[in-house]
Amino acid sequence: LPLLLKATLLRLVSGSYHPFYNGFYYNHIMNDDSDGQDQVDYFNGARLVVETSKDPVYSYSGGNVTLLCHYRYEPDMGPKRKIRIKWSKLRDDYTKEKDVLVAIGKTSMAFGDFKGRAHMNQASRHEASLVISDVHLEDDGKYRCEVIDGLEDESDVVELRLQGIVFPYQPPRGQYRLNFHEAEQVCQDQGAILANFNQLFQAWSEGLDWCNAGWLADGTVQYPIRLPRKPCGGMHLAPGIRSYGPRHRHLHRFDAFCFSSALKGEVFYLDRPAGMTLEEAKQSCQDAGAEIARVGQLYSAWKFLGLDRCSAGWLADGSVRYPIVTPRANCGPAEPGVRSFGFP
Repeated sequence: LPLLLKATLLRLVSGSYHPFYNGFYYNHIMNDDSDGQDQVDYFNGARLVVETSKDPVYSYSGGNVTLLCHYRYEPDMGPKRKIRIKWSKLRDDYTKEKDVLVAIGKTSMAFGDFKGRAHMNQASRHEASLVISDVHLEDDGKYRCEVIDGLEDESDVVELRLQGIVFPYQPPRGQYRLNFHEAEQVCQDQGAILANFNQLFQAWSEGLDWCNAGWLADGTVQYPIRLPRKPCGGMHLAPGIRSYGPRHRHLHRFDAFCFSSALKGEVFYLDRPAGMTLEEAKQSCQDAGAEIARVGQLYSAWKFLGLDRCSAGWLADGSVRYPIVTPRANCGPAEPGVRSFGFP
């Protein structure tokens, strides 16, 4: 029977559900030789190799970052025709992707939230680097650089990590009042986003210990425990991340774990000897050419800028808190942290 080769058009803007491929499976031909090993025959006689940074690339909210990507041919065949480049943002499980940018030669197009923020850097031969300006909290994650030359299609993955901090959040109404969508919103209101598992794990490894369960970005509910104790899963369990698994995003209610990145601006205190109400505090900040800080901004200033103040102050959500870098008498517990008086 004759072999029928069914070739489909490559769609640059499409969601592939296979890691490292974009619905484009004929980048090489597999032949079975006598010893049972697969042999690769490349269409143009040269092997296409794509390489990105093996180490994570770090940035912060509002910053600019370059995700390096280079490609080459083995052996080098000299000048090539215009190749196609596609950048995608991947999920941790590689089941979905988000189109970031596609380019042919010097012409490129960014998509979605990356419009106006993403462009190619092709300063040197065989460079396909992605530049992202005004980095958003949601940009944290894995990116795939895919190079397509005719029937050859190769790719590599680089990870962008934002320098940030995870903090637990309860609304004024009290503990376990948020469904998933409400948790997303309260984090946004505080200058943050729902944390993902990797961010929560990093925070746990740095000392975060919190007994109340909270939503994460993937719809699971978890909480970090450094010191096992009876109300927090029991004494018999080792330290780690306790998980309730996926919960119903509308019906179930918990707290939230929010993630905020390093600041471009500054958090500072305004003192008034007689004190201020919340509305007076908001107006005083406006009079000073600023705005009243949000919870995520206070946590970021505490962690990244070393903000240390034993006097409590209002925040935008109506809570009263203060940051302590160097614990001392009359300033709360013996550990550094952001202290809270709740919602007076």
